[in-house]
Amino acid sequence: MARKGQRTLRWAARQANLTGATLEAVIGWECPAFYGWAAAIPDDLDYDKLAEHALDVALDEVLGRYRPPWLRTRVVCRHPALALIEASKGAGLLVVGSRGHGALADMLLGSVSTYCVHHAHCPVTVIRTGRSCAGP
Repeated sequence: MARKGQRTLRWAARQANLTGATLEAVIGWECPAFYGWAAAIPDDLDYDKLAEHALDVALDEVLGRYRPPWLRTRVVCRHPALALIEASKGAGLLVVGSRGHGALADMLLGSVSTYCVHHAHCPVTVIRTGRSCAGP
C-alpha cells in the first residue's frame, strides 16, 4: 500500500472509531502478467507475504504499533478491485482511494475506485489522494 493510500486508511480508521464499526483493511494482489520477454522472477518470491508486509507498514504508519480491537486485516490473492467488491458484501461502507489520474486514464487503464463505485454491495466513499487534492 503506497503512502498515498495512507490518507484513505487514516480516513477509514477515524470513521470506524467514530461510528463503532469494525474496520477491515484489505489488500489484494495478483501475480504480474508478462508478455514477450520477461524479467526473471525468483521461484521463492512470496507475493502473499509481500502484500501482508505492505499492509503492516501502512497500518504502522497510520495507527502506530497499536492495533485497535475493531481492526481486522485481510490479504487476498485477487485483483484489488475484485477483492474490495467481495469485501463490500455485508459491509456498511467501502472506503477506497483514488489517485486522480482523470477520466482518460480511467478509461485506458481502468480504475479500482471507479470499478468499486459501480459494483460495490454497499455505499462507497472515495478519498482523493492525488496531488490536486487539498489538505494534508
